[in-house]
Amino acid sequence: MFTVLGSVGAWSRGRPVEVGHARQQCVLVALVVDANRVVPADVLVSRVWGAEASPRARNTLHTYLARLRRALEPDFTLERRSGGYLLAVDEDAVDLHRFRRLTAAARAAGSDDEAFALLEEALGLWRGEAFTGLDTEWLTAVRSALHTERTAAELDHADLALRSGRHDEVLPRLLVRAGERPLDERLAAQLLTALYRAGRQADALGHYELVRRTLADELGADPGPALRELHRQVLTADPALDWSPAAPEPADRTAVPRQLPAAPRLFTGRGDDLARLTKALDVGDGVPVSVVGGAGGIGKTWLALHWAHQHLDRFPDGQLHVNLRGFAPAGDPVPPEVALRGFLEALGVAASAVPADVDARAALYRSLVAGRRLLVLLDNAADSAQVAPLLPGSPTCAVVVTSRRRLPGLVTGHGAHTVELDVLGDAEARDLLARHLGADRVAAEPDAVAELVACCAGLPLALAITAARAAAHPTFPLAVWARELRSIGLAALDTGEPGSGLDAVFSWSYRALPEPTARVFRLLGAVPGPDIGLSAAAALTGLPRSRALAALRELTAAHLVQQHAPDRFRLHDLLRLYAAELAAECPEAEAAERRLVDFLLHTAFAFTRVTEPYRVPITLDEAPAGCVPDPPDGDPWEWFAVEHQSLLAVQRLAARRGWHKAVWQFAWTLDDYHFRQGLLADEYAVWEAGAAAAEALSDHDVRTRAHRLLGYAANDLGRVDEALDHMRRALALSERAGDLLAQAHTHYALSRSLCDWGDPAAALNHSEQSLVLYRRLEDEVGVADALNAAGWHATHLGHADRAEAMLTEALDLYTAQDNTAGVANTQDSLGLLAHQTGRHADSREHYERALALFRELGHPYEEANTLERLGHVLTDLGEHDRARRTWREALRLHTAQHRTAEADRVRAALGE
Repeated sequence: MFTVLGSVGAWSRGRPVEVGHARQQCVLVALVVDANRVVPADVLVSRVWGAEASPRARNTLHTYLARLRRALEPDFTLERRSGGYLLAVDEDAVDLHRFRRLTAAARAAGSDDEAFALLEEALGLWRGEAFTGLDTEWLTAVRSALHTERTAAELDHADLALRSGRHDEVLPRLLVRAGERPLDERLAAQLLTALYRAGRQADALGHYELVRRTLADELGADPGPALRELHRQVLTADPALDWSPAAPEPADRTAVPRQLPAAPRLFTGRGDDLARLTKALDVGDGVPVSVVGGAGGIGKTWLALHWAHQHLDRFPDGQLHVNLRGFAPAGDPVPPEVALRGFLEALGVAASAVPADVDARAALYRSLVAGRRLLVLLDNAADSAQVAPLLPGSPTCAVVVTSRRRLPGLVTGHGAHTVELDVLGDAEARDLLARHLGADRVAAEPDAVAELVACCAGLPLALAITAARAAAHPTFPLAVWARELRSIGLAALDTGEPGSGLDAVFSWSYRALPEPTARVFRLLGAVPGPDIGLSAAAALTGLPRSRALAALRELTAAHLVQQHAPDRFRLHDLLRLYAAELAAECPEAEAAERRLVDFLLHTAFAFTRVTEPYRVPITLDEAPAGCVPDPPDGDPWEWFAVEHQSLLAVQRLAARRGWHKAVWQFAWTLDDYHFRQGLLADEYAVWEAGAAAAEALSDHDVRTRAHRLLGYAANDLGRVDEALDHMRRALALSERAGDLLAQAHTHYALSRSLCDWGDPAAALNHSEQSLVLYRRLEDEVGVADALNAAGWHATHLGHADRAEAMLTEALDLYTAQDNTAGVANTQDSLGLLAHQTGRHADSREHYERALALFRELGHPYEEANTLERLGHVLTDLGEHDRARRTWREALRLHTAQHRTAEADRVRAALGE
């Protein structure tokens, strides 16, 4: 068995099992809480290490799991599944799950005596604070939820004790609890009642006075009406307080409530989500509770109502419904006691017989629905606390909750299943428009419909508003509404009725946020890229990473932000527009944008220094106060791949703001990544912006560098005249400034371009000029680069001996420098030389060495080029099958990099 309601432990055949140190115990708890369910490895890491998990955490996790598996076998099974890990165990052998089963059974019990005995057993399982001695962010949240469950069970247990005349028995426990929870008015009422019935009227009055003063001092509030009425009864010795064994008159159970609103007439799609709701009814013990979550306008209520009407036959004893108004344009959320009153009256309780106390109402409600097959639909909930009193205790009932917030309290405390709604796919969105407008009208304008679907970004409310406006003007082309959406955005989705437009719907969620979190949402509207990482969000908001994460989690729980990957967040397209409108009116938005630019620039620069240690670095300004770049840990290519679109967008933002230095520096930091990945169009775009920014700065070194590298980018795209023009401008600038190093770099660049465009003699001339300058400057990396280039050009001119001497010297220099990229490039050059001189076996060996290094470096651009050349060597060696496989791989890489000319060339070779 396992114990977590106190110190963590495991027992096998009556003997304790060694479960290791505190961190390993945390792993065990993370599995025990979800016993018999697969827990993904990433979730385990998050639960045990939290947001500060190191890259080594996953390896450490595997070590802990192996130890636990050895310790627990053969009595318990810890299995590796495709989705994570599963601890297989009889749930009654886990005190936490036994506690929950007993409390659920108590709420469904047919008599007070039975319920009292079940709760007595359940509370006896507690041996202290849950997970004693363990502390992680996740454990703290679960411990808090369990404390709430324990408190509720204690209060229910005390109510049952008082109803059955056990006031003397429960009084000592009530005295202890009242000292621990002096602000709990329900507990205070129980203690007053027990003291009074034990003949201690003065003590009861004294405790009421203590509670009154404590509430006034700490909350500035008076006791509630229920406690004040009880005080009056104690003060006047009201006979109604005396315990009597007479049973209350049974409630009328004949009323069958039918409170569901009408089914949505034009509901479309959502087949998988409906299936998940149905499956949740048939899984697990206890009351089936499902939480339908998602952003405003995503269609939560429509889905819940559609599902409910589809399954009315499963609930012959009735359906209860309440709009809890958790996110409404005006007014406060519906208090649980008000919702309970409505439920009780629907269940046949006379208004005069509804108890005053919320807990008494909840108890009566649970009693009335016990054993009945009844659906409870709780729409638009604000939080778990609003919902918990409305949950029935009988497993014959089912509950569906909709909310814009995630409700973790229902998941951890009541085993709720979650159904998170995403936007509609394109096909479902078109179907929804067709349901509103008719299939013929939709089919007649496919382009306009495609644009409507794209502008509405799959949000059902946006589609419904658009369809309603189009339906009101049946003679207007749909292109009119598509044009309006494209030009004015959210304003086109204003219905003209208060609270029904998309702006208003989004605003209800936004206004419910505490101001620090609302500020983070506003600033996310200034993010120019498709998403943002956690560290970048911290920089954007100027918050410590932990506080930024807390705010992002709160926004995720409110379905205003999506966490689509570890530590990465994004907004739905229409929510982005809404946040951008807020950011446009936010005075600190520009400063936030500058922090984001500085953070990404300095972090990208640090990663570039890892990928190109031999490249002479540029000099960045000191990172401003509050800008803490991420250290270049992990795989730099993976970092660039994840951040690439954000980096491009931030460079464009810097250009719009006139931050010229950052613009060309972004181009420099992205240069190597673009070249290695074959992202030629992106390379050209960033250097086109970089060159424009350089001209605005009037710095000859920056202008020279920008024109030279823009020339490289133009050359790779086949724009030969433009490439040579920029390189010659760079050469003129460097000569005018007397900058020998810039001249050397530019001669080298010209040699590459001239060779690509069929003039190897001119290319050799420029590479030799660069070689002379690099030797004069004693730049060993530049010398090796120039030798390799000159050897390549000499090979094309048929100067084999001269080429071999230069390439051999280049290879020796690169090897001495431990310059892997240089070695790979020179092996490729030697492969070409060997092939052209008829040494095919040597050529294959050189190419294979180059390929291995390019793959090690993650350099698909050069890998594809070498594969293409290797294919010709293999053909000459008669290895035709291998040549075809090699060319197919080259074709795949060329195609992935959108290199059309190269791909066509390989296709031609394959055809031959």
